[in-house]
Amino acid sequence: MSERVMPGRTDGLITLGAADALWVDLTADSAVSTASGAFTCSPARARAGYVLLGSHVVATVRASGGQWSVPEVEVRRAAAELNAVGMDRRDLVRIGPFRGTPRQECNEETPLRWRRRITAELQELGGPERAARREDDRPYLLAGIDWRQMLVEQTRDGTQRTWWLPRAVVRLLDGAEHAETQWVQAARTRQASAAVTEPPSHLRKARDTDGRQTMSPEGRTVSLRPYNKELEGQLYSALSRKPGTSRKVAGWACAVCRTAPATVLDHCHEHGYVRAPVCQSCNTLERPDHLYSNDIRVANRYTRLFDTDADDWLRHWHRCPGCRARTTLPLPHLAAWTAHIACRSLRPTHRAPRGRKPCGVLRVSWTGSQNAPRSCLLTVAVDFCPSGEHRVLAQVPYREAAERFRIWLSETAPAVAAAAGPDRLDGLPAQIRPVIADTSGEGPALF
Repeated sequence: MSERVMPGRTDGLITLGAADALWVDLTADSAVSTASGAFTCSPARARAGYVLLGSHVVATVRASGGQWSVPEVEVRRAAAELNAVGMDRRDLVRIGPFRGTPRQECNEETPLRWRRRITAELQELGGPERAARREDDRPYLLAGIDWRQMLVEQTRDGTQRTWWLPRAVVRLLDGAEHAETQWVQAARTRQASAAVTEPPSHLRKARDTDGRQTMSPEGRTVSLRPYNKELEGQLYSALSRKPGTSRKVAGWACAVCRTAPATVLDHCHEHGYVRAPVCQSCNTLERPDHLYSNDIRVANRYTRLFDTDADDWLRHWHRCPGCRARTTLPLPHLAAWTAHIACRSLRPTHRAPRGRKPCGVLRVSWTGSQNAPRSCLLTVAVDFCPSGEHRVLAQVPYREAAERFRIWLSETAPAVAAAAGPDRLDGLPAQIRPVIADTSGEGPALF
C-alpha cells in the first residue's frame, strides 16, 4: 500500500483516532478480521501506555499538550505482520464453554485474558446468535481483531453448544496475551527500580527533545536509553545470573526496532553470547518456529527477517562474536535462510486471483550439527502441496549453505559483511560454550 499522510500526524506520531482508521485501512485485505476501535474502544489500554495489535504491544505516547498518540511506523509494522498470517477457517480450536468452569466476570482493568473475556461476553449476551443481533454496532475487538466475525458455534446432540475459533486467531490472541504479560512485568521492574532513585517531584517528568513522554503500563514516565554495545562479548549464562540484570535490560530501548522498551536479553543459542536487549515483539519475530528440535516451519515472517528489514536483523545477529567471526548464522536461522532465499526459485506456485501464489507450507530440517559441518545436511520441503502432501525441494550440505549465505550477505548488507570474517577470531573459545539454563528465578524471565 502506498505511503500517505495521515490526519493528525506529527513527526511520525498519529492520534489514536487516526491510528484506528489506519489500522482498518492497512488490514482491509487480511485473512484475519479487524475493525475500527483498536485504539479507542475497550479493552484497549492506550492511556495506560500501550495497545495490543495482533500479537504485538505498541507503546503509546503522550505529548506535552496531553494528547495521546502512537508511532505510525509501529501500526504499519503490526498490520504488515497480521496481513502475512494465513488462516484456514476449517482448522478450528475449541475455546469454550467447558464443564466445571465458573462464570467469569470480565474486569476491564485486568490484562487481556481473552478466553475469559469472550466467554463472559457470550454468556452475558446469551450466545453467538444474540451477540450477532446486538443492537449497537460496536465491534468485538481483542488486540485489534474482530473475533466475532470468525467465531463458529457447533452443536452436539442438539443441546450442547461449543464455541470455536480458527487456530491462527487463537495463536495471535495467545501471543498478544503473552506479550502483554511481559510488558507489564517489565514495567513493574522499571517502577521498582525508579522508586529507589526517584528524583524530586518537580523533576519526575522527563521529556525527550520533542517534549514527549513514553508511559509505562503503570502510568509512570520512563526515559529509554539507546543500546550502545554495553553487553557485547558477554556470555548469557553468566550475565543472566548477575543481580539487577533484568532492571538494567528494562531501561534500554529495543536494539532492533529502537522504539519499544526492551523486555528480554536476546542471545545466540549456538555460541552463548549476548546479542542485545530487545522487545518482546522482536524477540518473538526472531525465534525459530520449531516443529521438532531439528525441524522448523519457514513462515511469512521471514520476509521481514531476510527481505524488508534484512539489514537490521543481520546486524543484530552478528552482534554475536561467534557468528560474526565465522560469517554465518545459527543453524536454525541459516536453515531458514536456505529455504526462504536460496531455494526460493524451487518452490511450486499455483494460480491465484492476483497472479501466482506460493503453495503449501515451507519447512526445513537438518541432520547433524554445525559442529560437524561435513555431515550436516539441510532438507528443504513443502507440506500440503497439491502435487504431494510432502514434497522435498532440495538437500543442501551445510558448507554449501554457509558459502551461499556469505555471498548473499556481501550483496545484501555490505557493511555487515565487511565487519565479519575469520580475522575476528581473537578471544573466541576453541569449542562452543554451552548455554547453561538459569533456574534461579530471574534468568528464565530474560529468555
